[in-house]
Amino acid sequence: MNLQNVKIPSEIPVLVVDDETPITEMLFQALSKAGYTCRTAANGEQALLIMAENHFDVVLTDIRMPGMNGVDLLKKIKAAYDSDVMVMTGFTEDYNYESIVTAGASDFIQKPISFKELMIRLKRVLHMRYLLVERDHINTELQNSVKKLEKYSVELKNALIEVEDAHEELQYAYLDTINRLVSAAEYKDEETGDHIVRMSRYCTLMAEKIGLANETVKLIQYASPMHDIGKIGIPDQILIKPGRLTAEEFETIKTHTTIGASILAGSRADVLKTAHEIALNHHEKWDGSGYPRGLKKEEIPISGRIVGIADIFDALTSRRPYKDPYPLEVAVEIIRSEQGVKLDPDLVAVFISNIDQVEQIRREVGEIENASLADFAWSERDQAVHMDRLIAPRLK
Repeated sequence: MNLQNVKIPSEIPVLVVDDETPITEMLFQALSKAGYTCRTAANGEQALLIMAENHFDVVLTDIRMPGMNGVDLLKKIKAAYDSDVMVMTGFTEDYNYESIVTAGASDFIQKPISFKELMIRLKRVLHMRYLLVERDHINTELQNSVKKLEKYSVELKNALIEVEDAHEELQYAYLDTINRLVSAAEYKDEETGDHIVRMSRYCTLMAEKIGLANETVKLIQYASPMHDIGKIGIPDQILIKPGRLTAEEFETIKTHTTIGASILAGSRADVLKTAHEIALNHHEKWDGSGYPRGLKKEEIPISGRIVGIADIFDALTSRRPYKDPYPLEVAVEIIRSEQGVKLDPDLVAVFISNIDQVEQIRREVGEIENASLADFAWSERDQAVHMDRLIAPRLK
């Protein structure tokens, strides 16, 4: 499903909160002209009084205001209402993206505000909001189906029929939910479409080769495409930056694991539980140097260890904004160099011993650019961590 097809109401109420009247008036005019139903408040106290009597899909608030500041307003709104909150500030030295998102904000906009950027970000927040509404609707329908099954379980024949129907509905709901969530990631990165298909197949191959139960293999197959769903919360200028990331930008990138886990948390469906586990853990490392929790060795769930290797391989052999595709032999040697260091040594052995099947999957899914050692050049990011010095001797 394309994210653009998510059903959003025609009239969307938005509340703007800022103590600077010229800003509220400009935002009111811009949002009203764009078709939103807009209200304004001069401070946090006034905003809460308005919200007590009116529903708003999104609240757009400044941080520095007299009396209640924007962070305190954000916390009060998230405690009492289901509105999404977008925070805006010109004081970036005092507030950063990660701390604001951790407090519950759906987005963080720097002043002076670009109206074009505001409209893009607001639309993205609304799409994500109603995507989650549809996900919850699917879960509600599944719960209702289970109740119906329990009600008629007295009659064996009818019960068997309903079990069969419920199973088909469950499978459809799983796949439909996955398509919706993955579409959110595709909205951020046009390359993600082929990437997630390859990821699913690489991970399924490894799960089968190490002898996991069929049901676990299926869960990993369906859940692994959602590993990077949290990137929907990462600013585009960081996500598609062509050069080396700053330390602050890398810290922001790292939050995609916790953002993804938050999106996927709380579901009763096993496939979404597995997706939550993968989103949170696929950047943990065997030696404990990964993120977000610094887990090591078997502390890292097997699903996260499998997806971590597949993700590294596909990133190495694919074009990214910051690099050209690496030759297969370079990618293999990089993964081999991390065996028992950052990557599970047994899983690396399985991956490399089945590299012919991995390469076949890579050739079947998407357009593959054949990279050769003769034309190969290290990316700025890999040179920064001296990967070229480590791997080059292995290639001779």
